[in-house]
Amino acid sequence: MSTFPMPFKKLHADIKERLESLEISTPTAFQISSIPVIKSGANVYCSAAAGSGKTTTLVLTTLQKLKCEAVGTAPRAIVIVETREKALELYDTFLAYTRYNSLRVYVAHEKIHVDLQKSEIFEGTDILIATPQAINKLFLLNGISTASLKIFSIDDAEFLDKKPAYATILSITQSISKCQYVLYTQKTPPKLRELESYFMEFAKTVNV
Repeated sequence: MSTFPMPFKKLHADIKERLESLEISTPTAFQISSIPVIKSGANVYCSAAAGSGKTTTLVLTTLQKLKCEAVGTAPRAIVIVETREKALELYDTFLAYTRYNSLRVYVAHEKIHVDLQKSEIFEGTDILIATPQAINKLFLLNGISTASLKIFSIDDAEFLDKKPAYATILSITQSISKCQYVLYTQKTPPKLRELESYFMEFAKTVNV
């Protein structure tokens, strides 16, 4: 196996194997700055331009947090994205890294009946990718157990500037007792900074 530079060098062996097979050997400036901070367990605001490696960072740190193995049946990672299209795209990205381990990835969006999603999630899911509308319906129906949740990420989180999405996130995070939160943006709108009064307590900032 290749010798990886920091911070890839300290990732789980399964992740490094996948990085090598995908011919990804050099971390971006954003990944060098953000991965160690996210791995520390702190809540983090991550801001960087498009193409800086934010989505790959989200995937790598989620897999690292879950130690690349399936455990139990309840989701241990939740990732919120704005649209169904983005959810499906992120699902494909996760599959590229989870194909050879036991982690189970599931996508919830408004085009699938919520009762079906609820039953499929109960069968066993480690990483749940969802739109705000879908996750809200699932929470209202007690369709997700948060007892095992370790990390809650929001990709391209600028959409939280919209009142319905913002209200949804505030609502569902109130029912989560303990979890790490990571928000990824190109630039962090002032409204997102207000989340420090809710679930982003003592958040650190990575801005590249």
